[in-house]
Formats: sequence, structure tokens, C-alpha cells
Amino acid sequence: MTKSVDRYLRHILSLPHARYEPCAWAACAIAAPGFALASDLRPHQTWGAMAAVGYTVAAVLACGARSRPAARVAAVAGAVVLPLGGLTAAGLGQLELTVVERSGHLLLTTGSPYVADPGAVADFNPYLPGMALFGILPGDSRWWLGGAFAAALALAGLRLAWLLACPLVALPLVVGGIDLPVVGLMCLGLVLAGQGRPGRAGLVLGAAAALKWTAWPALPVALALIVARQGGRPALGCAAVALTTMSTAVLPFALADPAGFYRNVVAFPLGLTDTTSPAASPLPGHLLATYVPGGTVITLALLAASALLIAASVMARPPQTAQAAAFRLALGLGLAMTLMPATRFGYLVYPLVLGALAYGTPRRRPTLILTGETREKALA
Repeated sequence: MTKSVDRYLRHILSLPHARYEPCAWAACAIAAPGFALASDLRPHQTWGAMAAVGYTVAAVLACGARSRPAARVAAVAGAVVLPLGGLTAAGLGQLELTVVERSGHLLLTTGSPYVADPGAVADFNPYLPGMALFGILPGDSRWWLGGAFAAALALAGLRLAWLLACPLVALPLVVGGIDLPVVGLMCLGLVLAGQGRPGRAGLVLGAAAALKWTAWPALPVALALIVARQGGRPALGCAAVALTTMSTAVLPFALADPAGFYRNVVAFPLGLTDTTSPAASPLPGHLLATYVPGGTVITLALLAASALLIAASVMARPPQTAQAAAFRLALGLGLAMTLMPATRFGYLVYPLVLGALAYGTPRRRPTLILTGETREKALA
């Protein structure tokens, strides 16, 4: 199945830009105001209205071959830069920004980023302790979140204007952006693993894992990549660095208040608390959990089954390049995000950005890195 999906995506992305870019911007120009009309949140409505203008201008400019670079500039300006400046000045954003900034304040004042006994939705902090660092930094946290995302992608060698302007990336950049630094660090970690830098890969992936649990699947995929290219010893080193980094950031808070940590970080995102999560997009997992008796158990079982299938795929055929690893991870997280009981469309940014890493950067023929065990075998 993975081979057929891989071939299909390669075919789509190999089409000449002239054939699909004007249509893509036109589709975005239709989707943005449609999303604004469907949403009852003012930040979403403001973004939709402003982004629609930028996408429309981009669609018109993309019809001419010479003006396509200007089209991408117009799309980024209209969908990201102008709405971000306007909403920041007006103090409008998603609830997640308030949660992050409050967690930073709690960390400084109480020593913990969590409310011990959360009741209302705004009391819950479903993020791991590392996310509170963005709430400590001065100013609006979305600038730091977006900046970390852009820096990680730049270091990973992924410089695609269309990715920033894509609605699934542009909207969270403008109104929230909690998931963006997580997926950015995941991409950078995979690239470092593919470059034969297991220590740095472990540090980056450990930092991502300290922000949000959605980063955790990247570590076993990166380890499989390192084993395939360098052998078991460098992979163990990468795992040790990643686990040390993550544990140093997470364990002190988990051990200080295990019950509060569980309620915030585990039970609330999985829909196991009395308080309903606002992450309620009509994706399969949410529909099952809401309308089918025992649906939460079913969705958790499906999540486990999809994780096992991806794990079996990685073990049976380990990825040989960072791009191949990104594709495998994008497929697994795409399944997971659609099956989560408490999910939202914004989570689809994970498979999108990882897919961009898989297909938006040049693929090179894998070269075996002879270190450790592989060197010994080669010399034997």
C-alpha cells in the first residue's frame, strides 16, 4: 500500500507548476472564506476574510509564468503576514495561546506549568512541560512558535513558500501554532538522522518530545533510519540522548504531581475526562467516540492497530533516507490524527509538513555510513 501511495504522490508533485498552481491558489481562495463562514471563532473568521484576498491575487498572478514568484509572495503576505500582524495587534487568538502563556506564568510562580485539579476547559494544559518555555518568552507567543517552526525547517533544508501559504499551515501560524514547532523539530531530527548525526538528532527529537506527545513516534522511525545507515551502536546513542533530554524536561513535573499530570496531558487529550475537549472536528475518530456506543474504546483500538502496522512496516523495510522516513511517519500520523477521539483539522499539519519534507526536497541515493558495527562488518 505504501508503494502505491508513494507513486501517486510522486506523480502529482511531478506535474508542471503551470498546470496546477493557479488552480491550487484558486481552491485556497474558495476554501478560506468558506472556513470563515463555517467557524464561530472570530480569529478564524478574520483570517479567512484576509487570506481569501491574498489567495485570489496569487491565483491571478500564477496564470503568468513570469509572475509566479510574485504569486507566492502575495499568498504568504495575504494568508500569513498581514493577518498575523492584525490579530496580534488586536490580541485575538485561539485558546491554546492563553494556555501556553498561562503555563509559562505558572511555571515561574508555582514551579509547575499545570493546574493541579483542572475543571473548566481553559484550566487544562494538554502539552508537555517544554511548551511552557514559549509562554515565558516576552510578547505574543505565536511569534516564537512560528519562528521556531521556520528556523527548524530552514535548518532542515526545506524552503517552500507554498508550504507557509498552505491553509493548513497559514491558519495555525496566524491564530495559534502550537503544533508547528513540534513538527518542525521532527523534520529537523529526521534530516540529522539521515545525515549521520545521531547525537544531534537525539537532542532535537528529545526537545520535540518534551513539547507534545505527538512528536514521540518520530524517535523510533529515526532510530530505524540510523540502524539502516549506521548500525545499532549509533542508534543506541541517539536514543540515549533523546530519552535523557525528554526525561529531564518531563519527569520532574510528572513525578511531582502524577494525578494532575495524567489529567492534563493524558486523560484530557484522549477524551477520558468529564470536561470535553474543544478539539472536535468531524474526523472519523471524533465521530466514532461521539455517536457510537463504546466508540472511545474502538478508536483507541484502531489507533493501536495503526501504530502496530506502521511499526511493522518500519521494521520489515527500514527507511534508507530522511525523505523515506518522513513519508513513513507522515502516513502513520495521518492515520493517528484522523482516529483520535479528541481531534481537529489542525492536527493534519503533521502529515502535511512531513510529506513536504518527503517530496519537497531532492532525493539522493542513500550512501552507507561506515561507522561502528557497519565498519567492522565491512572490514571483516
